[in-house]
Amino acid sequence: MSDESLIMEKDGRGVARLTLNRPDVHNAFDDEMIVRFTDLLRRLKNDDDVRAVVLQANGSNFSAGADLRWMRRMADYREQENRRDALALAELMRCLNELPKPTIARVQGAAYGGGVGLIACCDIAVASQDAMFGLTEVKLGLIPAVISPYVIAAIGARAARRWFLTAGRFDAVEAHRIGLIHEVVPEALLTDTVDGLLGQLASSGPQALTEAKDLIFAVSRRPLEESLIRDTAERITRVRASDEGREGVSAFLEKRQPAWVVDRS
Repeated sequence: MSDESLIMEKDGRGVARLTLNRPDVHNAFDDEMIVRFTDLLRRLKNDDDVRAVVLQANGSNFSAGADLRWMRRMADYREQENRRDALALAELMRCLNELPKPTIARVQGAAYGGGVGLIACCDIAVASQDAMFGLTEVKLGLIPAVISPYVIAAIGARAARRWFLTAGRFDAVEAHRIGLIHEVVPEALLTDTVDGLLGQLASSGPQALTEAKDLIFAVSRRPLEESLIRDTAERITRVRASDEGREGVSAFLEKRQPAWVVDRS
């Protein structure tokens, strides 16, 4: 499925690639693109044939965040219209962050504002050495509000206090240091690096990946107390008894590939 601004392609390995396709405006997004993006994520959530999702962009830049033409329109919006637009963007970020499948951001060039938010919502992020990042909203008299839960979860409050307040731009090395990016590689190696990560994901149980992602959210948001200990015990009890759990352990003991590792190239 494709449209002018956003392309979705699925391959035989169960990988869905979502490609931002507005290179003429540095892959900035507007209200229409947000609606389409959210709709595609909802479809992917329920697509059992999809094992992993790659978020990438055409052109020299990943995403400049909000489209300037959209921002000009928003300047004339009433409070209710502004709230509607903000909630739509917040829903996009939530859907990407909570997608029950592994997500990988493939980043080249510039990523600013909402573009940084998209990266922070992905489980794994790989960037080219020349990538640049910025949370520049305060320079426009705005704040990075709806992306803040995900960006702060990625880089921590201390780094956010610097980059939210100064609106400075930082390079891929700094993005890696503060936790926004997991791996920095030459741009020529971006595709191979992402493919390597996809290969690692393909060797793991699809349901286990979903359960592991949900586990991270559950544990990171709660204090270490009796209810959390019991919850983690219940989770592994359920997963061990599942068909996938039984197959995985049997395959390991029998020194064979589990059933979910299938050559679908």
